[in-house]
Amino acid sequence: MITKNFFFLNFQIKKNNKSLRKYLKQIIVSKNEIIKSLTNNYDYSYTKQKIAKFKKHKDVRIFGMGGSSLGANAIYDFLKNKIMKNFHFLSNLQKRKFSTKKNYLNLIISKSGNTLETIVNSNIYISKKDQNIIITENKSSYLKDIALKLKSEIIEHNNFIGGRYSVLSEVGMLPAELMGLNEKKFKQLNNLLKNKYFFNSIISNVTNIVGLVNKKKSNAVILNYDESLDNFLKWYQQLLAESIGKKAKGIFPIISTMPKDNHSLMQLYLDGQKNNFYTFFSSADKISPKINNELILESKNFLINKNLQNILETQILATQKVFKKKKIPFRSFFLKTRREETLGELFAFFVVETILIAKALKINPYDQPAVELIKRETNKILVNY
Repeated sequence: MITKNFFFLNFQIKKNNKSLRKYLKQIIVSKNEIIKSLTNNYDYSYTKQKIAKFKKHKDVRIFGMGGSSLGANAIYDFLKNKIMKNFHFLSNLQKRKFSTKKNYLNLIISKSGNTLETIVNSNIYISKKDQNIIITENKSSYLKDIALKLKSEIIEHNNFIGGRYSVLSEVGMLPAELMGLNEKKFKQLNNLLKNKYFFNSIISNVTNIVGLVNKKKSNAVILNYDESLDNFLKWYQQLLAESIGKKAKGIFPIISTMPKDNHSLMQLYLDGQKNNFYTFFSSADKISPKINNELILESKNFLINKNLQNILETQILATQKVFKKKKIPFRSFFLKTRREETLGELFAFFVVETILIAKALKINPYDQPAVELIKRETNKILVNY
């Protein structure tokens, strides 16, 4: 499958599923808010006029856990060359140092308004001179009360969109607008649907994944050859793990940094247990460091006139060639462009893919009941700590 922004090589096995095709058509024409957020038909709970006064800020901090920050972080890392501002992401309980001389704009994001880590981080790091935007559901919560106390701007979080699916809603697009990006360009589902290969490609892809899972190949190893995609892949990791990991079923997404992991994990991938399938991720780089020919010795003269991109591409091809010989299942994504549309297509592709995988495995992709157990236990322990 080829789009304007990426090339997708599917698994070598070709399979299809008529019931999944029918279900895909149903969810696309449904009033599902998640699917709607992937298009320009989605209605934001904020207006451009409402956020215009915040665009002057050059230093922005985003407080949020999981899906409340991963999407925005993915956007920032991948499109950093277009962004003229400094964004800081507080997405874990961690010590951070910030300048006391700067006035920050803080985006504090929690669907429930009661996320413990987000409450703690924002309590520690925000100051009275900062401006704050709080994105949360329109209901009583800790962050809603804090917003009123701080006289912060409140943006309503869509009640029908869970955190891991929220990247193209207010949660990801408000930060994108503050970065100076065009939020409309991220909305690429309708363009994908116009691609004559999309339906066959995604249905075959999902059918292959489900077939592999049913054969006990449930580890999805992601081989990442572009560090700027790290947070996008963490977004995808959460999407897949939290949506599919239920009822003693699941797909375990593992992110592997390449080619570094050729020297640590590749032995296991090639000769270890055969319970993995693989996804290659790489991207084009028009400005790539060149080899210094003067310092190349005769024994490595094949490196003359090469650049870093050439070497990465040959390592990918070599790895895929070995995988084919060993009959190791893999698929591959190569990103041809670095722009809003590129990420928009990928966000749409993987959201739709995940929902279809859940349908095929008879799992509800929208809840995460087990996670709530730890949240409740943590609160109980803290009360008596």
